[in-house]
Amino acid sequence: MAFPVTRLRRLRMNPILLDMVSETTVSVNDLVMPLFVCPGENVNNPISSMPGNSQLSIDLLVEECGEILALGVKSVLLFGIPESKDETGAVACTHNSIVQKAIRALKEKYGKELLIIADVCNCEYTTHGHCGTIVNGEVDNDLTLETLAAQSLSLAEAGADIIAPSDMMDGRVQKIRKTLDDNGFQNTPIMAYSAKYASAFYGPFREAAESAPKFGNRRSYQMNPANSDEAMREIEQDIEEGADIVMVKPAMSYLDIIRRTKDTFNIPIAAYNVSGEFSMVKAAGANGWVDEERIMMEIITSIKRAGADIIITYFAKDVAKFLSNH
Repeated sequence: MAFPVTRLRRLRMNPILLDMVSETTVSVNDLVMPLFVCPGENVNNPISSMPGNSQLSIDLLVEECGEILALGVKSVLLFGIPESKDETGAVACTHNSIVQKAIRALKEKYGKELLIIADVCNCEYTTHGHCGTIVNGEVDNDLTLETLAAQSLSLAEAGADIIAPSDMMDGRVQKIRKTLDDNGFQNTPIMAYSAKYASAFYGPFREAAESAPKFGNRRSYQMNPANSDEAMREIEQDIEEGADIVMVKPAMSYLDIIRRTKDTFNIPIAAYNVSGEFSMVKAAGANGWVDEERIMMEIITSIKRAGADIIITYFAKDVAKFLSNH
């Protein structure tokens, strides 16, 4: 019925009722905190473009995860900064690689209390900064699959709970799934970065992970920001190859992709609220241009409202603190 019989404002007058009829609720169970682990002991290298985030040595990473767990956030996504790099990223495939060592330390301390998602890619580990093996100036898709599979197996052997390939090579989910299954890791899920766009929002991350490409760009393997139908093809292919969770990255400028994925596929969806999205809010908040806390919660709520089941965000600790106080 129309106004004046129907007055939609009635349900907004009482704050308790307003919360009661809220359609979207953010929980600490939705959140994943990305972390960067580096060599050494007692190392805390602040990331200038990402206030509050640092490259941490394993001992301090273990402490940080204790603080994260105390806030109610139970999941982390690990990225590594190695002591040395090579042409193919093979340095990330060994028992003593930086993330593998970090996983074992975290599992020894926290066991099943902490869910560890291991990013699988080569950009942090290659001398050229690209996500795969270079042949004649281009990333060779099929050679790269070999390294990704070896890295995934090594991470699973170290104790990673979820393997998360972020490289955007064709066929990598199938290759990783078969490698895991053939080696007894049938129950280790794959969270595929399925719709990962060639975005300018990744800038601060490349400082954090020391992973900027030394030449060219990543547009031959990451997606064109103009494309939505292509994202559906990428996601469908990853599901067919064995992905258990699919991801859309970045989140804020791609809420339509998250929603379309939710409406199209019956599968858990992760969304990555990436470094540039985080840093813009931090910079504006530091200058007093916006209410940082309100903006943060509005962004995270919009990602959940769009259809994300899992939200990977550098705001995870701040969101958890907000939720505990409200």
